[in-house]
Amino acid sequence: MELRGRVALVTGAGRRLGRAMAGALAGRGMTIAIHHHASADGADALRAEIVAAGGRAACFAADLTDARAAAELPGRVAAELGGLDVLVNSAAVMHRIPFEQTTPAQYDAVLDLNLRSVFFCTQGAAPALRAARGKVVNMADLSGVQPWPGFAIHSISKAGVVMLTRVLALALAPEVTVNAIAPGAVLVPEDYDADERERLARATPLGRIGAPDDAIAALLYLLEGADFVTGEVLTVDGGRHLR
Repeated sequence: MELRGRVALVTGAGRRLGRAMAGALAGRGMTIAIHHHASADGADALRAEIVAAGGRAACFAADLTDARAAAELPGRVAAELGGLDVLVNSAAVMHRIPFEQTTPAQYDAVLDLNLRSVFFCTQGAAPALRAARGKVVNMADLSGVQPWPGFAIHSISKAGVVMLTRVLALALAPEVTVNAIAPGAVLVPEDYDADERERLARATPLGRIGAPDDAIAALLYLLEGADFVTGEVLTVDGGRHLR
């Protein structure tokens, strides 16, 4: 897919990896719909950066834990920006909540954003994506292919994203490709100290922590160079899943 001139919606684009990916797609000449909920300041700052560099971007607020809001978001984007070619489902939370300490409210909050919103946002985007012969990239996680009891709900939610990616690849074929990226430690939590970062590096066969650019390279491959790839999960973790 030639990205220049096309429209991409990136959910959770106000901060961290979502913001980095949205900025990278803007650098490829795409018009960017910057979704945000709690990170309005980050979204506004990113929009200003893109516009200052000569690009085109707009911010869209939505609480994606509301299934109706998730389903309506792509239509809002398509109406304002003139279409929709790419959907990057990046919005998520990651909380360290051990299995035995998990409450029903915590379970619902994580699953509603990390999994249910991906389903309904893609459902809402399907008509525009079919018309554009577009692409979907879901953000899974290493925890979706490995069990992490200390992040029990997160692990379950991202395993669901892995299966949802495969379901959507069949449901939206042949017009739309749907793939996922499962990052490892490419952007560690901000509260991790030097010891925790070193522990992650030692647990990685390549001997280092990754960077957002590693996930961005996977995203660009799936969008620009993988027209005959669908239903796949590209793990970007320096080999940690092999342990």
